[in-house]
Amino acid sequence: MPSRSTEKPLKSRDYDQSIWIILLNISLTVLKDKMGQTVKTTSRRHALIALDMMQFTCKICYGFLYEPVTLPCGHCFCKKCLDKEKMPVCCKECNDRRHTKLNDVDNYRVNVVLSNLLSKWFPVQLLAVQLRREGNGLYSDKIMDATLEKYNEAIQIAPRDHVLYSNRSQINSSLKNYEDALHDAEMACKLMPLWSKGHIRKAQALVSLGKCEEALREYLVVITLDPESKLAKKEAEKLLSDLLSPVTDQVHNRILDGTSLLSSRNKIKGGILNTSTSSCNTTTSSKSYKDYKNIIASDEKLTSYVCHPTVIDRSVFLKRKRSSSEDSQVDSSDTCKCSKSEVTQNEEATSWSTVLSDLIDPTDLECSLCMRLFYEPVTTPCGHTFCLKCLERCLDHNPKCPLCKMELEEYLAESKYNKTVLMENLICKYLPIELMDRQKVNAEEIADLSNLNKNVPIFVCTMAFPTVPCPLHIFEPCYRLMIRRCMEMGTKQFGMCLGDNLKGFADYGSLLEIRNVEFFADGRSIVDTIGIRRFKVIEHNQRDGYNTANIEYLEDVKVEVVAEKELQSLHDAVYDQALIWVNSLEAEQKERIVVHFGRMPEKDSEPQASPNGPSWCWWLLAVLPLAGRAQLPFLALTSLKDRLSGIRRVLLFMSRNRSSR
Repeated sequence: MPSRSTEKPLKSRDYDQSIWIILLNISLTVLKDKMGQTVKTTSRRHALIALDMMQFTCKICYGFLYEPVTLPCGHCFCKKCLDKEKMPVCCKECNDRRHTKLNDVDNYRVNVVLSNLLSKWFPVQLLAVQLRREGNGLYSDKIMDATLEKYNEAIQIAPRDHVLYSNRSQINSSLKNYEDALHDAEMACKLMPLWSKGHIRKAQALVSLGKCEEALREYLVVITLDPESKLAKKEAEKLLSDLLSPVTDQVHNRILDGTSLLSSRNKIKGGILNTSTSSCNTTTSSKSYKDYKNIIASDEKLTSYVCHPTVIDRSVFLKRKRSSSEDSQVDSSDTCKCSKSEVTQNEEATSWSTVLSDLIDPTDLECSLCMRLFYEPVTTPCGHTFCLKCLERCLDHNPKCPLCKMELEEYLAESKYNKTVLMENLICKYLPIELMDRQKVNAEEIADLSNLNKNVPIFVCTMAFPTVPCPLHIFEPCYRLMIRRCMEMGTKQFGMCLGDNLKGFADYGSLLEIRNVEFFADGRSIVDTIGIRRFKVIEHNQRDGYNTANIEYLEDVKVEVVAEKELQSLHDAVYDQALIWVNSLEAEQKERIVVHFGRMPEKDSEPQASPNGPSWCWWLLAVLPLAGRAQLPFLALTSLKDRLSGIRRVLLFMSRNRSSR
């Protein structure tokens, strides 16, 4: 007679842990089988339709994008779905709250251009969504028969909408039509295999029909697709506990043996991630358009989309599972029960996943400001879409929407304009030739703006010198545009000249380089710049409200041998003279100079090393109490000797004036 096991019975905590080990291991096998069935039941054509459909799907409700609202991050969702979201709004696509600081959802209005496009391209689907919403209202009022009629009508005109089948499954369950509920849930899973909600509906219907093992299978699929589903975890654990209720000590031991396969959930998740198709992430595939695209891109990829082969021994089940052939027969027979006429009826006419080429009109995707094809389209909170650069130029003049005049101060304060993703994708896909032409024009504009010899932007304000800091307060619309262009082009440079009553600005100036820009909510900015080169104006021009010029750069003419020694002596003498003058200033005055221009540079060991001459000369000219017209001739000089001589005369004049007081 065999000896009785001496091992202690499992404690409740160990038992619960064992159940979860089984759940997580079985989920791997289930997903592998489920994806194999998807390959058999989903044709390549239907897969491509599903892929295209994802473009016009709201990632909150997974239904047709109805009354689309564009968040500041550039992603679109149904307005009603956003109304139900918690504050602050968090984008389901980028999962980033930083882009959605407008916490009041009422500020998000329907995207006008996109809404018009969807109405034009998919009128049948929009009608189906309206019927669905009417049905939902009746369902809330518990008028079940009328609700079912609304959904029957909606499915008849939109037979490939998985959300309609999922909702009708719930309605049939409420009416206790469990077989019909199961058929609808299966159809939802067939149309959208990686949508966890469809599998939840199917599991609920199976439980109502008493098919607990099959229901457990579906809940495990949900856990694999959406590890955060509390409902699936709770129901799966409950079903597995019921199935394992008559266990013996020996079975307990067998369960514990399964822990050697995978000791933690992290290992199981790692097994899922290490699939033969490494680009697909099964834990997020139901939510990711990119992952879904990878899965259904080809029949081979569909076939290879399987989980890691590490699975628990099937003997952990206390009831015998059906064979794979029996599963196939069941799935096949269940599929036959579904109304094929609902799927095939007017499939081409009602499919809202395919946009016919003859419906695409480039004028539907034109910016209302520049009257050209949208380039880098951005959508404001009021729902109007413009080219990025067009919108920025309008906001330079007035922080209101150019069309509806809604206040956009908070939107302007963010200074982050993200492209509307769906609009950009539509243009790339359906208007590639027009987009190439638009890109060509934009590239030509960028090349022209990047030229630092022709049409160089000129800021007409004050004197600026090489190597000397020049902080600026920008508030005029034309200069806001100029500074933004300098930043966008990457040059970060512009010219600074004194004003001139006849020509508009002086014939000599300094090229400034932007070191930092600080933007304010009202569009103003503080720009930190520093002088880098001198130039002479060859031709005066204008562009978009600000001045430009064709220029040539100036450099000091170097001297040789004997003249070089004389220049060195003059340089040292004038530097010492300048240092005496600076030290004679009052402490408060010196402090203001240091804050604005920095400390006086050290004496250069080689005065001719820089093409602009010693930096201390320009610093001194900037702090000397001279009018701009008196400083301008120094900028035009290309002889260091003449410049030093001029500075010495100014210092002598300043010293005489001080001694005569």
